Amino acid sequence: MKNTIRILGLDVSKSTVSACLLTEKPTNPRQFYYSFDFKLFDATRKGIDSMLALKPDIAILEPTGSNYSKIWCEHLIRNEVEVKLVGHRELRSYRAHHLALPDKDDNADALALACYWFDYQDIPSRFLRQQNKKTSRIRQLILRLEHLNRVQSPIINRLRQDLAWQFPEVALVRSVRGNKGLPPLLWAWIAQIRDSKRYDTLYSQSIGLGLEQSTRERAEIICNLQNQEFEIETELQNLLRDECFNPYFQVFEEFGFGFRLSAILIAYIYPMENFLVNGKPEVKFHRGRISGKITKRYLSLRRFQKTLGLAPSMESSGDKKGMKTNDGSRLCRKAMWQWVFSSLEPKRGRIKTPTITALCQFLDQEKASGRPVRLVRSRVAAKAVKLMFKKLVTSLE
Repeated sequence: MKNTIRILGLDVSKSTVSACLLTEKPTNPRQFYYSFDFKLFDATRKGIDSMLALKPDIAILEPTGSNYSKIWCEHLIRNEVEVKLVGHRELRSYRAHHLALPDKDDNADALALACYWFDYQDIPSRFLRQQNKKTSRIRQLILRLEHLNRVQSPIINRLRQDLAWQFPEVALVRSVRGNKGLPPLLWAWIAQIRDSKRYDTLYSQSIGLGLEQSTRERAEIICNLQNQEFEIETELQNLLRDECFNPYFQVFEEFGFGFRLSAILIAYIYPMENFLVNGKPEVKFHRGRISGKITKRYLSLRRFQKTLGLAPSMESSGDKKGMKTNDGSRLCRKAMWQWVFSSLEPKRGRIKTPTITALCQFLDQEKASGRPVRLVRSRVAAKAVKLMFKKLVTSLE
């Protein structure tokens, strides 16, 4: 029978990991750091086998780029090693303030990760929540869609600049994907993938200097990227048809969220139980430091807002005080801001639901008060997230 538990701290780099195996927390971590024989494993079969030969029971990692840590986590899990993740900010604070380790390096991080388990093994909230395979896959697909969107934009901009003198009549045409995933007609026609009598006629009468081969090749790249988008969206739709997501989509419908925004939110907030305690929002009472009055702290709501990148935190220095929203998902924060900009601000396109009507009234009042537009959008997005949290909690009761 096993008497000791073997904890493996792993600091993941692009093609290597620094490893620190502990069976107990060292009494003097700083001195231990200078004398310990840290291991360095390459992302090769030999490296994986050497890491597993240490026979760890639990591995502790940072979520350092899913593409880098994924392979190590997968091999550990396949070999029945429990994997736990520690947030970047939490580890940085722990390494500096609790262990007094030297300036950040891979070995110091590996040691800090291993020590972290011994101090916080009985506090699950100190570790990042683990996603199941379905939501993990949804998040991967969402990030790929975001990447494809970033890749396409500069190519399309370059194409439009070239069309301004090669075929100016279509330089500003907005071409979108067709039914059943057909690539956008304009780009597919330029790439000679799809036929169009309309574009044939326009081109024959164009004042432009003619399409160059490089323009056709760039249009083909756009078509290929659009095909990848369609395949990803199809897989996402199939995953999101699961009945477990129905309560979420019913709430999203009240806000008029589109498919992509809904998928992004699911990827980051499912299941809602991760934000609750015994199925209920966690609320604690706290005495104000200045006022001395008892106030409520809505901890579950705060965690929810923070996950979506819309939990402002106080930053003060001397007489200067300010609020920033640097934590959480930048993707979620950007998607919510875009939703406010495109769905709530245009008065003509507003969907008539009680929730949207209330948010639009708040938005109009904020604008009328003279506040900066960026601040208004941020406040509206934050208010929408609070409403969404309450509605999701109610729908899941």
